[in-house]
Formats: sequence, structure tokens, C-alpha cells
Amino acid sequence: MIAARPKLARKAVETGKQRSWWQPHLWAGCSFPAWMRLLARHRFAIHWTCLVGAVLITIFSLVHSALRGIQQAIYGRRIRQTKIRQAPIFIIGHWRSGTTLLHELLSLDERHTSPTTYACMEPNHFLLTEKLFTRWLSFLAPNRRPMDDMTAGFDRPQEDEFALCMLGQPSPYWKIAFPNHRPATEDQIDLEELPPRALAAWKRTFLQFLKELTFKDPRRLILKSPPHSCRIQTLLELFPDARFVHIVRDPFVVFPSTVKLWKSLYGNHALQKPTFAGLDERVLSDFVRLYEKIEEGTKLLDRNQFYELRYEDLVRDPVTSMRRLYARLDFGGFERVLPRLRQHLTEIADYRTNRYYISPQQRAAIAHRWGPIIEKYGYAPHVAVAEHDRDVRRATFADGWHAV
Repeated sequence: MIAARPKLARKAVETGKQRSWWQPHLWAGCSFPAWMRLLARHRFAIHWTCLVGAVLITIFSLVHSALRGIQQAIYGRRIRQTKIRQAPIFIIGHWRSGTTLLHELLSLDERHTSPTTYACMEPNHFLLTEKLFTRWLSFLAPNRRPMDDMTAGFDRPQEDEFALCMLGQPSPYWKIAFPNHRPATEDQIDLEELPPRALAAWKRTFLQFLKELTFKDPRRLILKSPPHSCRIQTLLELFPDARFVHIVRDPFVVFPSTVKLWKSLYGNHALQKPTFAGLDERVLSDFVRLYEKIEEGTKLLDRNQFYELRYEDLVRDPVTSMRRLYARLDFGGFERVLPRLRQHLTEIADYRTNRYYISPQQRAAIAHRWGPIIEKYGYAPHVAVAEHDRDVRRATFADGWHAV
């Protein structure tokens, strides 16, 4: 539940806008073709107050395209010859289910690597510019994520879906730019609905980005993206030996947290003034669709390719949870990772999650629409959010890290 706060802070919560004026806009990393495709798909429905920002993004996109050409001229042949020798590990799950925490924990293994925030936001030329920009312009990146106050920065593990957006591939994140405008076709989360040529382009672009990441660092990739939850079949076509880790969290917490996430992204990065109309319904329907695709996709996986865990179990005892994950997916070497895991848990010991309030009407809708998932994963529909928060605050991690 949100406590009393100053007027400006309340306005930030209501509008979702928390980005400083000098911090770059999300879409400032697009190539020129990707930027034009995004605008054309939404019929250039830019609010007049966002026109200056749109002009600046257009200029940046031309620079990005030029830098991409230079990067390809320098590294192109070597990138094409790069082999992805170990199939990636994909972290899947609904937004706000703990995928970021799990991404950071798996990235602690020295045998693993993850795309950085800079690589995902500047995928057109990160091989060429990352060292320079992250050294001298690190102040441009927020040090905290606005939706949950988790540590952020150019060097942190990031969601590869943002790179696909910057490269012009269809994504459900396109709605962040135009939340009030629904295109003729839905924003793509299920790649199987794409026409064959568009699907081939998505695969080609995704593989190119992963090759560039592997050229930079040949270790095994840890990739985290909620939309990948709906793409298991396509990802298996690219990487038959891929591993998938699914994390699930109490739906009565996931719902308000996801609503806050989209409000934050719309408020900070939309090219319109977001109204948030229909947002609750969008979250409710996306949840059902995502879990349907997870159920469908996991049937294609062998036992040692898939592991499922609950967020609550992970925060209650992360060492045991991660040890079981390593054993199930045949990773080996957990004892070598354990010291770094304990150190990381100590460093984030003071972190606390947000608290949320949901109305009786919202609670009833969640229980009705998400009932099968609530039952499948053992969450009690009658537990109030305040009671859930109190119980989680009482739980403690092994080694003394307080949950949430």
C-alpha cells in the first residue's frame, strides 16, 4: 500500500513519469529503419508535446545506422565466423515474477555471460562504442529501476527484448511507444503468428545479435525475457539443446506490480500522453496467454532442459533453490559458484520490494481469470496482499538476507 508522500512524488506514481529530462529516451537506441517502422506501424500518432523528442530520436537513429555500418565494416567477417558453441539458458516467466533476480544470480557463474544494458539499448554498435560510452557517459543511465528501485546501470544484465526492439523486430514492447494507439495487428509476443518472411527476419536478427555478444564474450549466454515465454518452440528450432528456467510468483502480487511496470514505462518512454485505459484488462489477458504458451512449449522439452521454481522459495532459501536448479539442468560446479552467490546476497541484503494495494474488484477478477494458475502453483486466493507482504517480510534468506 502506498503511504502518504509529497505532492510531486504522488504525481510520479499516478503518471508513471520518473525519468530525468537529461536521461536518454528508450527509443533513442533505434536504427533509422527500426524507428521509421515503429512510427509507420502506429501511423505517426505522436503527441505534439513529444515532437521535439521524436526529432532528436530521428537524428540519433541516423547516427546509430552509420555506426552500425562502421561496426560491420570492422568486425563483420569475424562475427559471421563466430560460433555459438553452447546453447543459451533462457529465463522465462511473467513480468515482475523475479526474472531479473534470477538473471543476476545465474550471471554470477564465471562460466556464464549476459547481455549488458548498454548492449541491449545500443545493439547497433555496442562492439564499437561500449567501452567509451560506459566509461565517460555512465551518468546517463539511471542507477535505479523506477518500477522497483533495483540497481540499474549500463553494465548490469539486461533483457534482450530491448535489443530486438532497437533493431526493428516486432515486439510487445512497441506498445510502450504508443500505449493509446492499437495498430491493425496486435503487437507480437507469439512468433508463430508472424508471416514466414517476418519470422525468418526475426530469427536472423536474433542470431546476429547473439553472435555479436558471443564474439565479445564466448561464454554461455544467460538470456532473460518474459516474451520468450511464448517462443519456446521457435527458440528450440534455433537451439535444440537450450535450457529453460521458469520462475513463478504469487499472482496477487504480480498483477499490481505489472500494472505499475507498464505505467512506469508508458510514463517515461511513450510518444503520447498515456491514459492507461484498459491496462488492467491487458495485464489480465496477457497473463493467461503467456501461461498457455508456457504449458504448450514445455511439452517439447526434455526433463534436463526445464526447471521451474517459485519466487517465494528462491527468496526464502536461495542457496538450496540454486543448488537444485544446477542439479536439474546438469550444470555442475555449483560449489565453485557458492562463494560469489553468498557475497551477492550479502550485498543486496537491504533490498525491500514494493508493497501494493489491490481493490476487492481486482482481487475477484484475478481469482476468476487466473484461477487455474493460482491453483497449479499452490497460491491461496483468499490471502490478502497485506497478509502476504507481512509473511514475506518475516521470511529470511539463508545467510541472513531478509526477503523482499
